[in-house]
Amino acid sequence: MKNKYLLVIAFLYGALPWSALCFSLDNMVCQYTLDNGFTLLVVKRNEAPVVSFSLCYRAGAVDESSGSTGTAHLLEHMLFKGTPTIGTRNYAAEEPLIKQIFEVGTALDTLTQQGNQQDDEQKKLLQQQLNSLQEEHNRLIIDNEIDALYSRNGAEGFNASTGFDVTTYVVSLPANRLELWARIESERFSHPVFRQYFTERNVVLEELRQSYESRPERLLLMHLLAVAFLAHPYGRPIIGWPSDIQYLSPYTCEAFFRAHYTPDKAVAAIVGDLDPDSVYHIVRKYFGSICRGSGNVQSVTAEPEQNGERRVTVEAHAQPLLIIAYHKPTLLDPDDTIFDVIDVLLTDGRSSRLYKKLVIDMRLASSVTTVNGFPGARYSNLFLIKIVPEHCVPYPTIETAVYEELSRLAKGEISSKELATAKKKLHADLVRRMESNAELANLLSYYQSIAGDWRYLEKNLERIQRITPADIQAVAKRYFRPSNRTVATLSERTNDD
Repeated sequence: MKNKYLLVIAFLYGALPWSALCFSLDNMVCQYTLDNGFTLLVVKRNEAPVVSFSLCYRAGAVDESSGSTGTAHLLEHMLFKGTPTIGTRNYAAEEPLIKQIFEVGTALDTLTQQGNQQDDEQKKLLQQQLNSLQEEHNRLIIDNEIDALYSRNGAEGFNASTGFDVTTYVVSLPANRLELWARIESERFSHPVFRQYFTERNVVLEELRQSYESRPERLLLMHLLAVAFLAHPYGRPIIGWPSDIQYLSPYTCEAFFRAHYTPDKAVAAIVGDLDPDSVYHIVRKYFGSICRGSGNVQSVTAEPEQNGERRVTVEAHAQPLLIIAYHKPTLLDPDDTIFDVIDVLLTDGRSSRLYKKLVIDMRLASSVTTVNGFPGARYSNLFLIKIVPEHCVPYPTIETAVYEELSRLAKGEISSKELATAKKKLHADLVRRMESNAELANLLSYYQSIAGDWRYLEKNLERIQRITPADIQAVAKRYFRPSNRTVATLSERTNDD
């Protein structure tokens, strides 16, 4: 792969045609589809006897029902709890206990949610019963056995992440442990056991509380999304609203799993020292018998066009922060690629427009970053500009400077040299990410899930090559309008009321 890397770098600086990289990448990826719709992508790299796995399900927070926010994230936690054969000392004894725990815990939730004082004695009895059942159940559990199995077999990076659009499960293993991965993952994604459900739900609630207390930026982003998206589920936090999580039923999590964790919504990308056809036969052996989903498509409310500037201020004991967000189209819209270039033009490096203006020249900010495609990409999303002001610099002064720079783009003030540099940076960034087996596996599984084709990677780079200053001007003019923006600020809390 080192030779491929050098060839690509040479291309970036004009020595090779772009088609050389496309041809190389296209020949590297072997794609298979099982009869149940499960998609497998395999890239053979034999530099080291290691393999990276990325299993991506097209199931995220955007797929949750109103009143059940946080389901996708809590489900991710539960999928580390094991199966009928992993994580148990005696599953036959466990199974009826889990059923009782679900029934008692749900009954307790119902009474607590109703809030009638006359039910206090009944709630107390249910809580005692739940505690007793959980203690009995815990004696039958082997905690974290999936993690332990992987660790004993040389795993690295065993983890998962829940997003709005997808949930991804990753691990890297020695190349001779492919069948171990296939056995564990196929079992936990076909027959998961939701052990310690109510305990884990409390863990997530505490995680949420600490997250917002220790990271005020997350709190500001939560409020920004709620204001920017009035109808679309991108306006809800991934981790969920506290009142939803507090009473989130295990039956709701099970229903979400059955509806969304189906093989036709799954993509496994495997990169490393393995023969692709051998990988296919093993994956088919373990994943091929899992039942295909119903194919029903969930209706998602579209966000109406924003027709006026919106503002939100959050008080916190934190450093000031300004975030400006503009609505923009989904990943598959041609304008999204132009926003990738704008992202680089504005904040990638010391010579980028906003960094040079706000941080170096005017000394209004200590940092400025931009993000294209927040908080997701399956649906129309946001382009963010995040600024940390210098001490005592007022927000309006910074905003004025930002809007002036965006206006320059809308007027077409973009040099060919500046644009060429931005394109090279985008190419180089992707090449760096592709050097890592784990990163390449993540990229392939993500774009196959979101765009429906991993080749989006190369197609997008081809589109970037064709972008002109006029394209950037048109997009800046179309989207960087006052009526299309939402502005969020952190304000210093003056008291603890």
